[in-house]
Amino acid sequence: MKIGIIGSGGMSKALAGKWSAKHQVMLSGRDLEKAAGVAAAVVAEAGTAAEATAFGDVVVLATRSEDVFDGIANAGGAQAFAGKVVIDINNPISLETFRTTRDDGRSLTEAIAEAVPGAHIGKAFNMAQVAVWEDPDMTYDGRQMVTLYTADEAADGIISELIADVGAAPLRLGDNAHAYQLEAAAAMVIKFLFAGRDPHTIFNFIQPEAKPIR
Repeated sequence: MKIGIIGSGGMSKALAGKWSAKHQVMLSGRDLEKAAGVAAAVVAEAGTAAEATAFGDVVVLATRSEDVFDGIANAGGAQAFAGKVVIDINNPISLETFRTTRDDGRSLTEAIAEAVPGAHIGKAFNMAQVAVWEDPDMTYDGRQMVTLYTADEAADGIISELIADVGAAPLRLGDNAHAYQLEAAAAMVIKFLFAGRDPHTIFNFIQPEAKPIR
């Protein structure tokens, strides 16, 4: 699979570092020199947002949440995403109130879906800090980390596969009407992180029917 990532920050590096073992990955960023350095560290390619979007069967939106729509524009606009799976990993959260900043009761993911109507959309990887995604083990109290995600039907299987490829257990919450719930849940985690909790702090979904890792 080819994965294009719009962004070259910590999350981009952590996810690309896992995916590059099985997939072709291209990172992008406004600072091309920085993007190239990050890409070299995780055995990926580097390019512009437009190049990464054209490259990927899957495009990961890994900018700051407030820059998402600029990132889409820089990539070539809605037409550049037609037919692609697009994964939103962002959290529109105020660091003053630790609440979601969207006041219309809808998620950033749904707004992205409206902005790129020809794409297949999902939300994932938003409920944990960079250190978690860098972790090679992905187990907490003897249990595999469960990653909740939302997706439309066309994106579901691919997003589930990419979650498994980083070492977590995928669990679909539902379609993207539920993405707002993931953003609100992430706001709680972020509040605790800013209060000084360990960077590996997560909500882990306990599934009693699942066998513990031995």
